[in-house]
Amino acid sequence: MEKVLDVLVIGGNRYVGKRLIVRLLAEGHRVTVLNRGSCPPPAGVEHLRADRDDERSLTDALGSRVFDVVVDQVCYTPRQAAIARRVFTGRTRRYVMTSTVEVYEYEDSPALVREESVDPSAVAVDPDLPWDDPAFVEAHYGEGKRQAEAVLMAGPGFESTVVRVAHVLGGHDDFTGRLAHYAERIRTGEPIAVPAVNRPATYVYVEEIARFLAWAAGEDFTGPVNAASRGVLSTEELCVAVSAHVPGGRAEFRPVEVGEVSPFSFRRSYGMDNTRATRLGFAFGDARQWLPRAVAETLGKGD
Repeated sequence: MEKVLDVLVIGGNRYVGKRLIVRLLAEGHRVTVLNRGSCPPPAGVEHLRADRDDERSLTDALGSRVFDVVVDQVCYTPRQAAIARRVFTGRTRRYVMTSTVEVYEYEDSPALVREESVDPSAVAVDPDLPWDDPAFVEAHYGEGKRQAEAVLMAGPGFESTVVRVAHVLGGHDDFTGRLAHYAERIRTGEPIAVPAVNRPATYVYVEEIARFLAWAAGEDFTGPVNAASRGVLSTEELCVAVSAHVPGGRAEFRPVEVGEVSPFSFRRSYGMDNTRATRLGFAFGDARQWLPRAVAETLGKGD
């Protein structure tokens, strides 16, 4: 067995985070979870309750604890990142932040985007924006993540990795409702609004991203890394997979030039290159192979 690690997971009470904790435990690591306490963690996990936005609350909950690695599932703003950097400097050997493909929201190329397209050291950080306003944070999700990356990776003394996660699919507990959106429209025959030019995107299976994060926790690399399955998927391909679970249903698309469109339909390319992760030693699967299973799980048709 590999070295046993003391791992702190910040967040971890739903979806990817729950699966990450299960994997870390199965690998024999000692796991501590820190969150506000809305859901109890699995057996065998130490549970710390704190508001990660409150620096005093965070330091009080941690006490004198130190960790080999911290996996931060819920860092959305540069303010949160700044608190984390102050609190965990000297407390952990390595910090892994779950980031997002949305950091590439200003990149638009038919080629799969590589990590160097967004260099955290070149990102301007503005701590005076209204990062305490949930509506502002939601509306500026990509920017918040981009600036959080920049804070964590600014200068020496804090070894960090940011995992830029593709759109996640699968699991009976997918809380987003995005595939259900398609299932309902296919069932009722309501047109599905898509951009006039609808671009494909890369995706990752929920179990695969949990496996990647658990793997990354035990590695030593730093810097940004893209986490995406091989191959891009179009909205049409997603709807074919959904239609298999809607008897008699058929997807009808309504192209729109401006205005709101359906989930997983994009006016620009959303594809990530996963070459760095592959070179580091992680093998992602093919999206088209796991897609039927992921859709079946989400729509309640899986095992």
